[in-house]
Amino acid sequence: MSRVYNFSAGPAVLPKEVLREAAEEMLDYQGTGMSVMEMSHRSKAYKGIIEEAEADLRDLMGIPDDYEVLFLQGGASQQFAMIPMNLMKNRTADYIVTGQWAKKASEEAKKYGKVNIVASSEDKTFSYIPDCSDLPVSEDADYVYICENNTIYGTKFRELPDTKGKILVADVSSCFLSEPVDVARYGVIYGGVQKNIGPAGTVIVIIRKDLITEDVLPGTPTMLKYKTHADAGSLYNTPPAYGIYICGKVFKWLKKQGGLQAMKEKNEKKAKLLYDFLDQSRMFKGTVEVKDRSLMNVPFVTGDEELDARFVKEAKEAGLENLKGHRTVGGMRASIYNAMPVEGVEALVAFMKKFEEENL
Repeated sequence: MSRVYNFSAGPAVLPKEVLREAAEEMLDYQGTGMSVMEMSHRSKAYKGIIEEAEADLRDLMGIPDDYEVLFLQGGASQQFAMIPMNLMKNRTADYIVTGQWAKKASEEAKKYGKVNIVASSEDKTFSYIPDCSDLPVSEDADYVYICENNTIYGTKFRELPDTKGKILVADVSSCFLSEPVDVARYGVIYGGVQKNIGPAGTVIVIIRKDLITEDVLPGTPTMLKYKTHADAGSLYNTPPAYGIYICGKVFKWLKKQGGLQAMKEKNEKKAKLLYDFLDQSRMFKGTVEVKDRSLMNVPFVTGDEELDARFVKEAKEAGLENLKGHRTVGGMRASIYNAMPVEGVEALVAFMKKFEEENL
């Protein structure tokens, strides 16, 4: 069977080149006579894999030396607790709620201290990013939290909020490595890798070293202390070894593509194809304010639930998979991450045009 165009929001499409390489090495990784899946995480071969992955990520993102890179488990959702446990010294944090994941993160943080919602777009079903240029940042806030790209609702922070000197913590799960980023503007930048980088099961946390201390909330489990993992080079326990190996291959693939600036240009080109069609379509409508549109996740609707369902069914039959919108919003959503080729977006637009002609 030929491969489909997979528009899933995550786990999501990976570069074919990476999958082929992994397949070739599945039974014998570089003469070791075993798969990376079978390899001790304490072995010399695996040490090389994780160290090279970190070096390539640092190179891609220009990560300063005073930041630690951690490869962890538990996905982004575990960070919802880990962040307050490690950073809530004053038991106060400010959250900007622009979607379901930021909302869940804020609810989790309430278990550990006072949470102030300093901006929200819930009033319009998270279809925009609120103005964050002059936030009522709390004087005693330990950090300000954002979800930078909202997978479900298709919005993206174009400008980072003015945190008035407070630490910025950002969940970048669905825009990770899609464009250049100034890491020094964040205290913590983290993301689950299953959307834009690798297989589910790994989360990458990039954290300023001065934020990693023993001074954590009482009762914080050993495994949920950043210091535990930083001191052990992400090898305190058995890490998500195979996931990290695939991430490392994706980092090399990204470097081969020309790095993050080149990826941004490719992603803008792909997104423009789809948004330009949506803006002139008589049937399909985008659901996000134009200025806040994501390059990664594009939600759209026809306005008719039956028609939406037929579109998703017929698209699947045409080899365009996973276009059904998230259950909380309905409609459709095309996730067009780094590994989605421009041909995939062209095929989707061609199908949408055909569907529109046949159903208007």
